[in-house]
Amino acid sequence: MSANQQWQPDLYDAKLDFVSELGHGVVDLLNPQPGENVLDLGCGTGDLTYKIAQTGATVVGMDLSVQMIENATKKYPDLHFIAGNAEKFEFAQSFDAVFSNAALHWMKHPQDVIRCVWNVLKTGGRFVAEFGGRGNVETVIKAISHVLEKDYGIHTALRNPWFFPSLAQYSLLLEQQGFRVVYAVHFDRPTGMKDGDDGLKHWLSGFAGEFFEGLLEKEIRDATEKIKEEIRDELFSDGVWYVDYKRLRVVAIRTPQSGA
Repeated sequence: MSANQQWQPDLYDAKLDFVSELGHGVVDLLNPQPGENVLDLGCGTGDLTYKIAQTGATVVGMDLSVQMIENATKKYPDLHFIAGNAEKFEFAQSFDAVFSNAALHWMKHPQDVIRCVWNVLKTGGRFVAEFGGRGNVETVIKAISHVLEKDYGIHTALRNPWFFPSLAQYSLLLEQQGFRVVYAVHFDRPTGMKDGDDGLKHWLSGFAGEFFEGLLEKEIRDATEKIKEEIRDELFSDGVWYVDYKRLRVVAIRTPQSGA
């Protein structure tokens, strides 16, 4: 995850728990087996790590955010969590699978992530992930950029913390490392937020804080209201904000040959 993002574990669990709820299907795709060793990369507060562990697999949860790891450890004290950077990590052990949900798009050096995943997987091991794909939250990003540039003189291009690749782009990166991509899909998933009109505010506070760095609290509140009004007609329906999510799901196998 982005090193500059200030994570709020309590907000994440209370208002943004759709992240782990929607990740259950990715765990099903992983299909963990009893006795397997699994690395949960970008584990957040550990809910999916726990779900994987319930299958009888042995799981290590890793996240860049120390706050997230502390929260995960409190929630699931019997599981193993560590703070670590997904762009540069190694383990003495090897894994049958590396799993990642809603985390890879926070990592701006995907080749480094993929190489690290390759290095910790056993031959024949699988990399199963879902994350933001090309066009993800595009409507929200455009509104953020327009409001901050017009009203606050902030040019947001360098503040965008996300990497949203196309299916072809990410598949190529995997294949260049030596992976065999056996499943890849890019799909729309408009995602409803909690708490009615406050839902987009929670989303911006939880995920988009880097865009607002340097602004006073009142300026952030005012900018948030302007962003909401700019996209209300597109994303607010029947009292719910539906953020325009577009996701990639991939399954890739570590082949016997040497990586690139």
